[in-house]
This record gives sequence, C-alpha cells and structure tokens, in this order.
Amino acid sequence: MSLSFDTIVIGAGHHGLVTAAYLARAGQSVLVLEQGDRVGGGASTEELFPGFSFDTGTHRAAQLLPAIFRDLGLGAHGLDLVRSDPGVFVPLTDGRHLLLGESASDSADSIRAFSNSDADRWAEFLGFTGMVAGSLSKLFAIEPPGIPDPSRSDLFALGRLGLGLRKLGRREMEEVIRVLPMSCLELLDEWFESEPLRGVLSGVAVQGGAHGPMATGTALNLFRRATESGSGNPVALIRPRGGVGRLSEALASAARGAGAEIRLESRVKHVLLNAGQATGVALEDGTEIAARTVASGAGPGATLLGLSDPAALDPEFVRALEAIRYRGATAKVHLALGELPRFEGLEDRGPHLGGAISISPSLQYVERASDAAKYGQVSEAPYLEAVIPTVAEPNLAPEGKHGMSVLVQYAPYHLRDGTWDAADAEALADTVVATLGRYAPNLPGSVEARHDHTPAGMEQKWGLQEGSVFQGEMTLDQFFFARPVAGWARYRTPIEGLYLCGTGTHPGGGVTGNSGYLAAHRILKDAKGRR
Repeated sequence: MSLSFDTIVIGAGHHGLVTAAYLARAGQSVLVLEQGDRVGGGASTEELFPGFSFDTGTHRAAQLLPAIFRDLGLGAHGLDLVRSDPGVFVPLTDGRHLLLGESASDSADSIRAFSNSDADRWAEFLGFTGMVAGSLSKLFAIEPPGIPDPSRSDLFALGRLGLGLRKLGRREMEEVIRVLPMSCLELLDEWFESEPLRGVLSGVAVQGGAHGPMATGTALNLFRRATESGSGNPVALIRPRGGVGRLSEALASAARGAGAEIRLESRVKHVLLNAGQATGVALEDGTEIAARTVASGAGPGATLLGLSDPAALDPEFVRALEAIRYRGATAKVHLALGELPRFEGLEDRGPHLGGAISISPSLQYVERASDAAKYGQVSEAPYLEAVIPTVAEPNLAPEGKHGMSVLVQYAPYHLRDGTWDAADAEALADTVVATLGRYAPNLPGSVEARHDHTPAGMEQKWGLQEGSVFQGEMTLDQFFFARPVAGWARYRTPIEGLYLCGTGTHPGGGVTGNSGYLAAHRILKDAKGRR
C-alpha cells in the first residue's frame, strides 16, 4: 500500500462531502471514494433522457446548517438556494385547490375556501411549528451525549438545551415535550378540520417513511421538516438553482479547494482491519489504500456488517445493528412531458406549478395509501409529491417541454409476492401516471418518456439499505442518542478508527449536512486526543 491518507471517506453523498471538506480544512490529507460516476449520491442531478435533467433522488434541499454554508464558502462555489412560493399546491378532483406559501395571509386566504377557522389559525400554527422547530434545531446541531455515562461536556450541552426550553416559558416548554411523540393525526386534530390542509401536512410528516400519519411519532417528522425549512414552515420548498446536484457539486468543489481528493467509480470492497483497528480500504479492483481513519457515509448496517468484518464486533452490538429498521417504502418516477399538466380552472403556467404538487386530498387518503405497504403491496392510490423544475428553469428540458419528478408513497422494498422486477417498476409508473391523470387529465397523453427508481433500485444505485432514504427509519426509538443504536450515537464504531458520517447517524433527516458536520468534528476531536 504505497498510498496513504489521514482519512478515507467512503461515499461522496452530501454528508460525506461535508465531512471531507472539514477534515481537509483542518489540514488532514483526505480521499473520498465514490462508487458512482458523479458526486451527490441521492442528491444528484442527471440527464435521464436527451435534453432532460432531473433530480434523480431527492428533489428537495434544506436550509443547510449556517456554519456549513459560511465555513465552506458555498456561495463562492456556485450554490444558490431558492425558495419556491407557493411551496405546495394541493389539487382536488372536483376542481378546487389549496395553495400554501411563504405568506401566512395568502395561505390563509386559500385555506378559507375550505374552513374559516382553519384560515384563522394558520398563522398561529406556523408560529407553533416555528417554536418547536427552533428547539429541535438546537438538538440537531449537537453531538448526542455518551450513554449511559455522559461526560461533563455532555451534561453541559444538555443543560444548555434544557435552559433553552425553560426560556420559552413553562407552558411552551410543556407543549414542545408533549407534541413530539404524538401521531400526526393527534396533532392535526387539535388544530385543523379541513381535509385538504390535514392531508398535505400529513403527507409532509410521512415522507421517506413506511408509517401512515396515524402512527405514533409521525408529528416529529412534521416538525423536523419545519426545522429544515429555516423558517418554521413545514411546507416550504427549498431547491438549489440548477438542481439538487448543484449543492453536491458545490460541496465537492469546497472539499477539493481545501485539498481533498475525490475519486469516482471507485467501489470499496471492504475496510482493512488490523488487530481490531481500521487501517484503510480495499477496492473492488484489488487496490489497497491505507488511512489512519475511515469515515463511511453508507448506512450503519451496510458499513459494519457489509464492508467490515462482523466477527470483529461484539455479538450484542451485531444484534443491535440487525434490529435497525430500514423499511424503505419510497420510490421516484421521472416523466418527460410534451406539455405542462392542466388542472381544472387554473392556467398552465400559474404559480401553482412552481412549487410541489401534493396528491394528498385528506389525511385518510394518506393513511389508506400506507395500508397497502403493511402487507407488501404497492398502493393503488398513492400519496405523491411532484415538482416541475422546468417551470422556473426551462434550460433543464428541450424547448417547450418539461420534466416532472414524482416522489411515490407507498412502494415497499419487501413485496409480498417476491422482489422488484421490471414488470413491477412498469406497473408503479402506470399507477403514478394514472393517479396524476385524475387531477390533470391531459398529463397521461403528454408523457413522452419515463424513468423509475424503485426502493430496490435505490439500494443498488446509491447503496441505500432496503431503499431507506434515511438509512434507518426516523422514529423516536431510532432518534438522538439511539441513532443508529444506543451507546454508539457519537459517530464512532466499536472498530477503532472507523466512523459513520451518513444519514443513518444523528440527526438523520434530509439534505442538511448536519451528520457530516458533527462526524467531522468528532473525528478531529479524537485525532487531537491521540496526539
């Protein structure tokens, strides 16, 4: 092994790139190894059909941790985050619709067509979600405490969190603690009566998971989305100009600028171990590269049970890893359109097409969509969230044409009748097009080409275990100091020198960079402690 680095980062997803950039800025020699042909993983933009570019995985970004944007100078690397307004459009089959955006008063005017009381409470609800999101954002920005033996610094950090809650006021503090374990149904029952409003909020709360909105803890994900918006508005839509891939490219540019090396189409076969310590990696082509530290952006199970030797781990820890629930139930379908979808009573190029289009007419609709997944079936009436970036950026498609990306729930990784094949993928795309056609009758006839990513396809393409976009469900028992498993939530693993830096670690969630940021700081602290 003639090559040697301070740290090797496995995977050029956005968290891995954040980790690499911070380590390189601290003076480490860093090598990033990516199995694909581009950076970003699921946060990438690809030309799927001639002239049509799509955000193939996630079509949303988030308000990055301010320190990341500032420290890495991402603006200078071409990153421009834009907020869509309105953020979401909810069409109904009877021609009515709901529009929710940045303006609380404009959103309330739209809500008033369905409920005066809901319209009157919308601004108050945004204030409430903003308050809860503010508390969560502080939690998401710190490393989980060492359990069961927290250090003095851990206790100090937890004390600061508690003090921040107390400063909200006693009633407000009690409310924050009370609502986090609730189901989305229970939360929305306290606030709203109109089904389109309840439907779109419940859809936001379940995205990326396998549960329906009646499941305990789904309110947490609604507040998490409010945190990612940076404004406390859970329906806000943030997207980098030019596509989500621009965010990953900016992070890669910042990492390279700090001295990191990024190699594409370099698949890691396994982590090299010596006396229980990580000493580098071996690639599929037989190349071995040495490193003092290895940081993996892959999921906890894929890293510790797949890329390293489970025999080097305590059996109890292995059992805890095997107990992590992934249960991917999300798919993506991309459509090349010859014309924009036409929704009854609305102009083709109205503001309703500039944000997300949510097929979520009621909370019960979203819950029924989840029922099929419980039995290993794809929903015949799925919850969908679609975006048409070409409305704002025509250069992403040939002149006069448009690209639509559709998030589909629920499409379970584990099918009752076998595994995903080409016929299942075709049937899924048929269901998506037919469902959209019930709201925009011209859409089925305008589809010129289509491309799908099933949960099995996501696992194969991006290494997402069971197609889980969060690399482990975002549930209360897999949260904070229990993520990925209790006792190992601080980015370290039982293998000395092997760390986790992906979405499967705290705080998980969307395209925020937090996990990579916190992992990098843990690696640097440990390196300093070894000197």
